[in-house]
Amino acid sequence: MNVDARGRAAFLAYRAGAELARVVPPALGGVVADGLARVARVAAPERRAQVARTLTRVTAGDLRGAALDRAVDEVFANYARYWHELFRLADLTPARRREGLVLEGTGVIDTALARGRGVILALPHLGNWDFAGAGMAAYGYRMSAVTEVVEPPALFDWFVRTRERIGIRVIPLGPDSATRITRHLAAGRVVCLLADRDLSGTGIEVEFFGERTTVPGGPALLALRTGAPLVAGAAYFADGSGHVGRFLAEIPTHREGRMRDDVTRVTRALVREMEAAIRVAPEQWLLMQPNWPSDRP
Repeated sequence: MNVDARGRAAFLAYRAGAELARVVPPALGGVVADGLARVARVAAPERRAQVARTLTRVTAGDLRGAALDRAVDEVFANYARYWHELFRLADLTPARRREGLVLEGTGVIDTALARGRGVILALPHLGNWDFAGAGMAAYGYRMSAVTEVVEPPALFDWFVRTRERIGIRVIPLGPDSATRITRHLAAGRVVCLLADRDLSGTGIEVEFFGERTTVPGGPALLALRTGAPLVAGAAYFADGSGHVGRFLAEIPTHREGRMRDDVTRVTRALVREMEAAIRVAPEQWLLMQPNWPSDRP
């Protein structure tokens, strides 16, 4: 199958999943999603092994044997829940989105927003970050999100439309994304960036759960250049169909020396906050790709 055909197949699969999730009762849809997660666990042994390595790092080896197997299963189940919820999210009323999200630590972000420079909200791939963003929008926060561009264009357009229907304006990751982010911040918006995966391979070297790797330096660089506050956040699945959005702390972003050194210092402080957030619920960290050099052949 060529790249175009794979992209078309992916687009049709997402569209079919979205339509199915809309017409099937939520309880039944959850059962279907869980069944698909079970299939994926068996059909993707390499990804399962990667998730096991990640959980072992996060827990410093405390998870092993049957407990580790159960935690890996939970990651796959939570990944299926994420997609099922995303497919249904645009059809939820703002009131339902507010009901489904408990916000904790709002004083952190409200104090930062009061300075009038917008806020950079950096978070890991934890829980359902899209539901958290939609819920924040329903609470009245003006939300934007930097999003990786995926192929084919029809699939990316679908993601953009879905997120904008839930109150999140999308900034595609690309050559002009920094300029667009700066405009959104100047307008007083909350700009969300997922900060635990270095997609470009040119990020900042850090120690992440005891092993050296790189993570994006964008959140720190943007904060240092624009003066916008940098807030670390996290989203969690709660019991039933609930969610928690947690604002952890504002990361100090004052200048101390060379820009590169300051970006490194701020990024490492952000990583410490993300580590603490992930340790709360490692089975909700939906990171299934290699993220450390030792993961890659």
